[in-house]
Amino acid sequence: MEIKRQNVIVTGAGSGVGRELTRQLLSEGANVAAVDINAESLKNLENEMNSSKLKTYVVDMSSDESIKKFRVDYKKDYSDVDIIINNAGIIQPFVDVANLDDATINRVMNVNFFGPVNLIRYFMEDLTKDRKEQYIVNVSSMGGFFPFPGQTIYGASKAALKIFTEGLFAELEKTNVRVMIVLPGAMDTNITKNSNVEVKTTKETSSYKMLSASDAALQIINGIKKNKFKLFLGSDAKFLKFLYKINSIWAIRFINNKMSSMK
Repeated sequence: MEIKRQNVIVTGAGSGVGRELTRQLLSEGANVAAVDINAESLKNLENEMNSSKLKTYVVDMSSDESIKKFRVDYKKDYSDVDIIINNAGIIQPFVDVANLDDATINRVMNVNFFGPVNLIRYFMEDLTKDRKEQYIVNVSSMGGFFPFPGQTIYGASKAALKIFTEGLFAELEKTNVRVMIVLPGAMDTNITKNSNVEVKTTKETSSYKMLSASDAALQIINGIKKNKFKLFLGSDAKFLKFLYKINSIWAIRFINNKMSSMK
């Protein structure tokens, strides 16, 4: 799919991969509707990009009403939408399920799963109204196919997003809408800060090489250009995919031992 002149919605655009997606999409000639809950981050984005092709919207992806309002505001600025990239996401505190409160569980599920679902639902009529090629991209996580201790609800939300995306692919296969699920490993972003989660830093975790936001964004954009359906990002995601397939119990125990210092 061509990127130039496409109207693209990017959620979580104020930082990390979303910010890089916005920057690279603009450089490709796309019109970008940048969505984020943080108004200050969006203002900084506007100042940095300084582009007439960028419009920003303060949206809480955990709020159905906020997403509905965004659609109304978006339709005032754009006649249609060509690409939706659901990138926004948060993690949970590194604790077991028994120690999570209802508000935290609901917010993780709302931001990571119900937010993308509702955004797509409210724009589905726009996506399917004509025959030109359009794209839905949902960013899940390696936590969506591999269980990590202390991130069970986060993993459940990303697994739900993965299955939802695969179901969309099946439903839309004979339409003009293409669908891609992205499964990244550990990335060098501000997701812990943005999620208000503290993570213990150890010698092992501090030396861990993570995928950069710019590399992740580039691979996602290239995936759109090549009409990819499923995209694993990072050597860790690809390794755990292989390991989990070979021996899931051993793989879970291996990661449990590796991550025991973070809880």
